[in-house]
Amino acid sequence: MSNICHFNEALEKTAANHVPLSPLSFIRRTAAVYPDRTALVYNESRYSWQQTYARCCQLASLLTHLGIHKGDTVAVMLPNVPAMYEAHFGIPMVGAVLNAINIRLDPEAVAFILQHSRSRLLLVDPEYVDVVEKALDQLEGPAPQVINVSDPSQGEERWIGGLEYEVLLTNQPARYDWQLPDDEWDAIALGYTSGTTGNPKGVVSHHRGAYLNAVSNALSWTLPANVIYLWTLPMFHCNGWCFPWTLAAIGGTNVCLRKVDPEHILTLIKEQGVTHYCGAPIVHSMIADAATARSELIEHKVYGLIAGAAPPASVLERMEKIGIELTHVYGLTETYGPASVCTKQTEWAQCSLEERVRLNGRQGVAYPLQEEMAVLDSETMAPVPADGKTIGEIMFRGNIVMKGYLRNEAATREAFAGGWFHSGDLAVIEPDGYVKIRDRLKDVIISGGENISSLEVEDIVQRHPDVEFVAVVAMTDDKWGEVPAAFVQLRSGSELSEDALIRFCREQISHYKAPKKIIFGQLPTTATGKIQKFQLRQQLEKAR
Repeated sequence: MSNICHFNEALEKTAANHVPLSPLSFIRRTAAVYPDRTALVYNESRYSWQQTYARCCQLASLLTHLGIHKGDTVAVMLPNVPAMYEAHFGIPMVGAVLNAINIRLDPEAVAFILQHSRSRLLLVDPEYVDVVEKALDQLEGPAPQVINVSDPSQGEERWIGGLEYEVLLTNQPARYDWQLPDDEWDAIALGYTSGTTGNPKGVVSHHRGAYLNAVSNALSWTLPANVIYLWTLPMFHCNGWCFPWTLAAIGGTNVCLRKVDPEHILTLIKEQGVTHYCGAPIVHSMIADAATARSELIEHKVYGLIAGAAPPASVLERMEKIGIELTHVYGLTETYGPASVCTKQTEWAQCSLEERVRLNGRQGVAYPLQEEMAVLDSETMAPVPADGKTIGEIMFRGNIVMKGYLRNEAATREAFAGGWFHSGDLAVIEPDGYVKIRDRLKDVIISGGENISSLEVEDIVQRHPDVEFVAVVAMTDDKWGEVPAAFVQLRSGSELSEDALIRFCREQISHYKAPKKIIFGQLPTTATGKIQKFQLRQQLEKAR
C-alpha cells in the first residue's frame, strides 16, 4: 500500500475540518471582535462594525423578502457610499451575485449589462437616474425592480418608482440566518469589461478567489489592523480590487468618497488620518497637483497603490516629495484586480530617485496567493528568458483567476488556452525576475484606469455618414495616461470638422470614450486592405 493511500484512508472532509472559503466570514468575525470600532465614515455618518454587519444582514433580509434567491443577479449603480459597501456582503449573503455597474457608462452599455446579466433588482443612486431610465427603455422583456439609494448631501433628488433603500432597510431585522456557500466555487460577483469587442464581457468571480485576493491585498501591502482606507478607487471597478472584503478581514476603517475631488481628498487625509488609498495614475497625479498648489506636505505617512498603465516617473517622484509612498500593482478584471505587485526590495532604498522610479514602475511579481505569473510565447507557450528583451504575453494561473465569461464559451476557451489565462499584454522579464509591460497585444486603451475598446470607438465614429474609414489608437496623455485618437478618412467632398465629429461621438458614447483628437487623411493599409495601426502610432509619437 502506498503512502498516499495510507494517509488518505478514512480521512474525509467534514464540517469540523473543511469550510468553504468566502469573504463573508470576514465581516462576521470582525463584527464580533471589533464591534465598536469604526467601519464606515461618510460625511457626518459613522457606522461601527457591529452596525455595518447588522445593516448587511438587513439588506440580505430585504432581498429575501423581495424574492431574490441563490444565483439571481442584483445590479448596483452607485458611487462609493455606504450602501455600495454593504452590497458586497448583503447580496452574497443570500447566494445572489453582485453586479456593480460602471457609473460612467452610457445608457446603451447599461442596458446591455442589465439584459445580459438578467439582473432582477437594481440599486441606483439618483445621480444616475437619467441614464438608468434610458437604459430601462431599451430592455427587451421584464426590467429589474429598482430601489433608490437616496443621499441627503445631494439636495433635491429624482427617483425611479417609490422604493427607497433606507426606508426599506429599517423595516428589516438586524439578524439574518445566512450561510456560507455550499461550494466556494459559487459565483460572488459579476463585472463587465469592454476588452477588445464592442459588447462588454461578463467576468464571473467566485467566493474562493474573492477570499484569497482580499487576503493577498493585506499580505502584499502589509496592512495593519488600524488602517484608515480612503475610497478613491471606484468599488464598481473589480469590486474595488477586493478591498471591501480586505477591510472587513482586518477590521480597518472605510472612509467613503462620492467622487474624486483632490482638495476634498487632502482634507479627508488630514481630518480622518487616512493611511491608505488606491487609484489609477490620474488620481495620484491630481492629489500631487493639489498638494503642490497648497504648498503643504502630508504630516503623517500615507501609502498608495497605483495601477493602470505604467505610472509616469513624474507622478512617483512628486508623490514621494509630498509624503505618499506608492506601490505599483497590475491586474485585470479577470484576476479580481491586482494579480501582481512590484514588491520593493530593501536595497532599492539606497538607489537614486530616478532608479527607484524605474524599479517601482514595473508590473513586478505574482501576488502572494496567485499561484503563477509568467511571460510566455503566445503560440508555443514556452517561457521567455529573463533578459529584459524577449517579448511574450503576460499570463496567470491560480485561484485568483475568474471562473470565465458569462454566456460566452468561445471567449472563455480563448482566454484559458493552454491552461493559462491570457492577459493580452506583452512584456519582458528583466534579469531580477520582475515583469515589465512593453506593449499591448490588442488595442485596448487604458484611460484613467478604465479600459476603452478601440473597436467600440471605431464603430461610433463610423456611424457618421461622412466617415469612410477610421482607426482608433491610444494617444499618450499627461492627465489620463492614454486617450483615444481617431485617424479618419472622409468621403469625397466632405468638409466635416474635428470639433463636429467629436461632438457627434459624445452624443453616441460615454464622453471618456470619445476621441480626444481627430486626424484626417488617407489611412495606411496593407495589400489586403488591413489598416496598419503601427504607422498611426508612430505618427502620433513624432507629433509629440
